[in-house]
Amino acid sequence: MTSFGSKFCEKMAVAWFKDGAWEPFSLEKTEPLRLHPAAHVLHYASTCFEGFKAYRLPDGTVRIFRLKKHIARMQQSAKAMYLPEPDPDAMREMVYRLVRENRDDIPEPPGALYVRPALIGTMPNIGAAAVASDEACLFVLVSPVGDYFAGGLNPLRILVDDEHMRATPQLGMAKTGGNYAAALGTILQARRDFNADQVLFCPDGDVQETGAANFLMLNDQEILTKQLDASFLHGVTRESVLTLGGDLGYRITERNITVQELLEWAKSGEAALSGTAAVLAPVGTLIYKGAEIPVGTGTLGKNTERLRSALVDIQCGRADDAHGWLELVD
Repeated sequence: MTSFGSKFCEKMAVAWFKDGAWEPFSLEKTEPLRLHPAAHVLHYASTCFEGFKAYRLPDGTVRIFRLKKHIARMQQSAKAMYLPEPDPDAMREMVYRLVRENRDDIPEPPGALYVRPALIGTMPNIGAAAVASDEACLFVLVSPVGDYFAGGLNPLRILVDDEHMRATPQLGMAKTGGNYAAALGTILQARRDFNADQVLFCPDGDVQETGAANFLMLNDQEILTKQLDASFLHGVTRESVLTLGGDLGYRITERNITVQELLEWAKSGEAALSGTAAVLAPVGTLIYKGAEIPVGTGTLGKNTERLRSALVDIQCGRADDAHGWLELVD
């Protein structure tokens, strides 16, 4: 079976920034880009990206989930990386045209077309370590994906790391590849040593996020998560889950959380990771200082399942989109 995000449609969208302006984008065959070996991104990691999904609804229309929010976050990341900011209208049209071009490749729900825009600095100058790239490329890939949990919602094993940070505080809010690279070594070691699926980064005991997803704590009355600050990514799925949780009557609490509070919560509550690919993934076990601590019953919790189903039903057109999150492509 093809792994998530490894199969791509035949066409991609590409736009170049040169001489202080964005050139008109084009739809091209999905193939390697021509980059000068001195391109800024290859030496100084000037890059950011986004990820979201387009769905084929039961009425035959194609809609993109929270495109406006993702474009705004891309602009924020570009600003943090000192890259030319994409024009929101032009980027929206790039995405629309590309999704229309590849609409026949969109699987039926809960499958979707995963959309991956990426922005890279292309200025050919290896002496520009302390200079922003004045040339750039924005490209958009699309990949048909199935249900992330086609094999079942198996609870995850999470290593609680109270020493390392996932990202530098200056770039925590940016969706940039360097943050993922910085976390990779810790994740791979946790996988080798503890058979962990992910690492929850809690520097100095402050519960933040995992290597690739935000972290939520749930019970029958409340959804608890760290309040937004510059140290971690402001997830669109996180925001969507909190909004739906409020609609469903949960108390939404955003504040600092300590590791000790998390361990106490685990005795009777639930925990989950939120992100575009998995939506909500249940956490069954916390691994802390060599000890394995079950989260609740160690299985998929009813609140995690309820909130995940509520969001997926909106995305797939099975429930009313009361917040206007689905943008019509057709």
